[in-house]
Amino acid sequence: MIDRIRGVASGRMHLTLMLILTFSTGIIDAVGYLGLDRVFTGNMTGNVVILGMGLMGADELPVLGPLVALGGFMAGAAVAGRALRGRGGWSRRSTALLGVVGGVMAALALTVLLVDELPHLLAVSVTCLLGAVMGLQAAVARVVAVKDVTTVVVTSTITGLAADSVLGSGAARAAGGGSGRRFLAVVLILAGAGAGALLLKVDLAAGLAVSALVTLGVTVVGAIHSRHHR
Repeated sequence: MIDRIRGVASGRMHLTLMLILTFSTGIIDAVGYLGLDRVFTGNMTGNVVILGMGLMGADELPVLGPLVALGGFMAGAAVAGRALRGRGGWSRRSTALLGVVGGVMAALALTVLLVDELPHLLAVSVTCLLGAVMGLQAAVARVVAVKDVTTVVVTSTITGLAADSVLGSGAARAAGGGSGRRFLAVVLILAGAGAGALLLKVDLAAGLAVSALVTLGVTVVGAIHSRHHR
């Protein structure tokens, strides 16, 4: 198994791992929006929009949750940016940071599981920590630099998919592809959101636990692969 992982080309491996993290992000955003008072912890565009409407008192939308998630995300991205400064591709620090992401998700899943009813202060803390680790993940993905796959947002991916398609500029075909990964990124975040909604019917902790396992699995595979290709 380890030999098979090591034998995969870096570009293909990184694309696969980032797409898997995109699926995990869909789960986490579903957990945040449906289980933590309509808050996105990965999709900051959605949070900014919700925050803007909430500040105007529209439909009693939350303000504190999106604000805390946004602050946590920016802090996490800043920490990862500093830790990965001057590095490219997958490094030991990428492994460590994604390990933190998976570990925090697992700890939050256990915490939520042990609490019968989530108090407001704890829910806000969970939102903040999820935002922070998603910021870490997004910054790692930025350094790994798989084109068109950021793991946390698909708006630009959808734009590129449509604009470069045969109905648009046709640039994707001229460049030898690119539409496939864009399409997969959209489908996987959609599938992740659906999976997250189903997992919430079991428990809030279930979505967190599955995302933790997915992220830690990506971390282990990425570490094994990078050790051989470094």
